[in-house]
Amino acid sequence: MTDAHEHSTNLSGTVEHYCGAAHIGVNPAADAGPTLHYKDHQTEIHRVVVGDYENNVFIVRCRDTGDAVLIDAANEHDRLLELSRNLGVRTVIETHGHHDHIGAVTEMRNAGYNMHVTSEDAHMLPSYDQLIENEQIFEIGKLRLRSIKTPGHTDGSVSFELLHSPVLFTGDTLFPGGPGNTKFGGDFDTIIATIDELMFSPFSADTIVMPGHGDDTTIGAERPSLQTWIDRGW
Repeated sequence: MTDAHEHSTNLSGTVEHYCGAAHIGVNPAADAGPTLHYKDHQTEIHRVVVGDYENNVFIVRCRDTGDAVLIDAANEHDRLLELSRNLGVRTVIETHGHHDHIGAVTEMRNAGYNMHVTSEDAHMLPSYDQLIENEQIFEIGKLRLRSIKTPGHTDGSVSFELLHSPVLFTGDTLFPGGPGNTKFGGDFDTIIATIDELMFSPFSADTIVMPGHGDDTTIGAERPSLQTWIDRGW
């Protein structure tokens, strides 16, 4: 998969966004590193794709302090442990408890990383350390991640807004082209309400959505399709 390199400007200044195959363009700078997905003046976001379900695992890193957090210990624990050691990860936060997102939880905890999950999905994990509350702020050096409980895919699904940046991590709640699957313990009406009220309404069109699988999208690209998703029922 060839990455593309695009520039945009927001209140944080110039950002560099290394997108997926849907974006055609030049390759990233040679010094970007194979996992670098996005950066601005204070943030690095690294992404690796792991496991049979091609899960996105994101590492959000403060460029000033080197502190980092990993989102979804999905699979391929050796790879995630090496990346975590190299990038300064201290904490793991789970977007939800489905099996394809928690395959490396035990090994990450055994290696000393604190595991966070919502109370509603905690029973799905083999073990955990702390519960994620709604509107909780995670401090990552000088960066701040805000949790937003976004039920529907599971009861305890949670998304994370990177404050003072255009980035929203949506787990399996919102993808390019529609909501996450609700056939395995989820609820379609709930996920539609979640997306409409907690994502489409408060976030600007240029918000970059980084989902649990597949390519990035934006709120502006997905918002016009809400009624289509409702009409088709998925």
